Amino acid sequence: MKTTITGAAGFSRNLLCSAAALALVAPGVAMAQDADGDDPAAEEEEAQGNTILVTATKRETTLQEIPVAVSVTGAETLERDVIRDIRDLQTVVPSLTVGQRQSSANTGFFIRGFGNGANNAGIEPSVGVFIDGVYRSRTASSISDLPNVQRVEVLRGPQSTLFGKNASAGVISVVTEEPQFDFGGNVELTYGNFDQVVARGYVTGPLADSVAFSVGAGLNSRDGFFEDLNTGNSVNNRDRWYARAQILVDDGESWRIRVIADIDDIDEICCGVVNAQSGPPTAVIQALGGQVTDPNNPFADVVYNNFDSTNEIRNHGISAQIDKDIGDFTFTSITASRTTEAVTVQDSDFSTADLIYPNSQDLRLDTFTQEFRVSGTIGDRIDLLLGLFYINEDVEQSNQLLYGADFRNYANLLVGNLSGGAFALAPSPLFPTAVPLEQVFSASFGQNFVGSFFNQGQGFTESYTLDSEAFSIFGQVDFEIVDGLVLTLGGNYTDDSKTFTQEAISTDVFSSIDFDAPQLAPFRQQVLTQGAIAQGVGDALMLGRAATAAEVLAFATNPATAPIFPTIQAGAAAFAAANVNNPLANPLNPLRALQFLPPFLGVPNSVEDGTTNDDNFSYTARLAYDITPDVNIYASYATGFKASSVNLSRDARPSLADRTAIINAGLAQPNQTYGSRFAGPEESTVYEVGIKTNFDFAALNLTVFQQEIEGFQSNIFTGSGFVLANAGSQSTFGVEFEGLWYPAPGLTLNTAVTYLNPEFDSFTQSAQGDISGTTPSGIPEWTVILGAQYEADLGFGQLIPRVNYLWSSEYQLVEGLPAFAVRAPDGTIADGGPAIAAGLPFTARQNNLTASLTLAMDNGIELQVWGRNILDDRYFGTVFDSPAQPGAVSGYPNDPTTYGITGRFRF
Repeated sequence: MKTTITGAAGFSRNLLCSAAALALVAPGVAMAQDADGDDPAAEEEEAQGNTILVTATKRETTLQEIPVAVSVTGAETLERDVIRDIRDLQTVVPSLTVGQRQSSANTGFFIRGFGNGANNAGIEPSVGVFIDGVYRSRTASSISDLPNVQRVEVLRGPQSTLFGKNASAGVISVVTEEPQFDFGGNVELTYGNFDQVVARGYVTGPLADSVAFSVGAGLNSRDGFFEDLNTGNSVNNRDRWYARAQILVDDGESWRIRVIADIDDIDEICCGVVNAQSGPPTAVIQALGGQVTDPNNPFADVVYNNFDSTNEIRNHGISAQIDKDIGDFTFTSITASRTTEAVTVQDSDFSTADLIYPNSQDLRLDTFTQEFRVSGTIGDRIDLLLGLFYINEDVEQSNQLLYGADFRNYANLLVGNLSGGAFALAPSPLFPTAVPLEQVFSASFGQNFVGSFFNQGQGFTESYTLDSEAFSIFGQVDFEIVDGLVLTLGGNYTDDSKTFTQEAISTDVFSSIDFDAPQLAPFRQQVLTQGAIAQGVGDALMLGRAATAAEVLAFATNPATAPIFPTIQAGAAAFAAANVNNPLANPLNPLRALQFLPPFLGVPNSVEDGTTNDDNFSYTARLAYDITPDVNIYASYATGFKASSVNLSRDARPSLADRTAIINAGLAQPNQTYGSRFAGPEESTVYEVGIKTNFDFAALNLTVFQQEIEGFQSNIFTGSGFVLANAGSQSTFGVEFEGLWYPAPGLTLNTAVTYLNPEFDSFTQSAQGDISGTTPSGIPEWTVILGAQYEADLGFGQLIPRVNYLWSSEYQLVEGLPAFAVRAPDGTIADGGPAIAAGLPFTARQNNLTASLTLAMDNGIELQVWGRNILDDRYFGTVFDSPAQPGAVSGYPNDPTTYGITGRFRF
């Protein structure tokens, strides 16, 4: 196949992001912007899908010669495999993983196992997403359907010298069709199971000799995959629409302007959560009459909530790209302004009990980006790119998490269970001998706490802002030393500054009680004495447990044992006196798990100024050689950078390094814990060697790499918020193979095999403690993609069967579950082993089969039947600590089998 693309960017960002690339994961993946449409020989080569040519340096160069690990999925594959958005792309692209979390707006992208950014608006993702050259800074702004996508390019490894916005793990670049000067378009209608209806339309044509337009719009609706047995509605439904308009002005000689305006809207009930493991709170919920899903049957496609979740997301923006040829150089300007608004509400206890209402977030992101590039050639052997990138972004976020009507009764039962019946919030017939804590705390602190714990409406009200500004100067030069031998050198200097505020008000009275307060010393001493006596009597009787109150009384009054009792009493009193102020011996410690929402220290304050400022120089060095016209090899060394990210969640806590200063300044709050407000920069390094071959019968690529990210920004959910922390180092050794074969006319076979061996080289301050030397979660060792497509000529059109199969080896879903860790009173981890062990049972593997049969007629009509996840392979996307339910685990199930029929008409 030959595809010709005009421009003058050299081996540059324009070449990689605006030129087609050989898709080694699927056939027929590149669409020409300026094809040799009048050349029958060229058209024949296009049909074979073998060779793609670009003329970005005003000389013809095969993209196979470009020494970059890149996979490209074109329009045909997107249609044949029914890929609706970026989330579906992982089934055809090696080394790419995409996961959806607690809302439609939270989708995480991972390349070679590296990625982050979903679930926390303060984190810029390690995998950068660009749509028609415009950077999308958060996943909520990049998941919508798009009209007439030409191709999706996935560049693996750090990208710094071609993209002004540095991306430490890789780039996903979506390229849509430009307006055409020939009138045309298409319409599409799909109906599938779960009452899925997808309708899309696109029209393009000339407005004048030098002006063309295009307009696209579509809607996507579907019932949910899960039935909520309490509300009666379905969950994980689809209800979204989009509209996109473009104007292209091209004088046909030296300059062109492309303006794009778009809007998309999502209003869905998402995302379904099931009980993956019951804990002590599960029985308490059921005792209150609440219902949860059966952990022994997690893929029954049912959920329980006492209200429907809300996902209302709207993206809109406008961009303008100007290209001007000046001699042998091209000047490019891309200006964009975008806004994302997202309102989400979730029933975060995932049961029919009214424990949490609401857990809500109102988010707004305003982003302005400006990029300037100059690219061209100097003589016959030098290609040059120089650029400047600027981004200004404002984030405003407000959250609320409040207790529901059932929470007080739930907490009262849970206090009794956690304390073995020793304590209760208030007198309870279920725990007749329990000490009523509200009365004890009232007497100790001289304040009336009776009836004040865990009442409906108590909770956390939060407000965050983040203002960020960054600029980059980047460039790359390609020098052909001798024929076929090209040396590439590039660099990127980035300066990034952020200013943030964090304010939260906790009205949770119980979470404000300091169990170590001196006012509670007499109570602690009394309980410790009684507990030591019970243990001492139990030991004397060789019970293997502490004695009950009745057994202690019998022991003390039995003539045979009474003489021993004073000795036990004295020992118990001495133990209690020695440990009354020892936080680790506090008898109230088991109840710290119920202090979900302690008071919050806002930012800025006299110790924390709420600012970050980072700068970095990243660079690339690469040597590529054409052994023959069909075989190319390269070796490269590249670095990447991502600036500090800010934790915009209720678990944002001061650094332990600031503890002394905070205490000395009188800022410490009751139950003050320490963690991080932000994570420092990521700095990535990759060594890579590769070989690319392109023969008449096949095209094969092999890449071997060692990639490392220093300071990888880990964002882990703890059950109440997110812990954002830097890993010391995460590295991955990997091998990637991609191939296309043409064993017979019309038949194309594709394969992709990825081997990854990742490791946390150093991660001492994770949410589970020190996990250095362990394997990062969510990364299979082996991933295999196999596909086949046959084009049978019927005379009046083609019949095209296609099949694609994705398989992976088993992998861990989480590094651990933080709520299981043993913590000191200040929140630091005393023993992370239980957290790591709790996560070990949760694994997954991929086993996904997609197939379609398309009848494409010469008159422009197409009919297609298709199925995705045909094997109905079910697994958890991830698991996490259940909010407000210590010891319980929740999970997000993947999508079941979907199938349908699609009709298209191209004109």
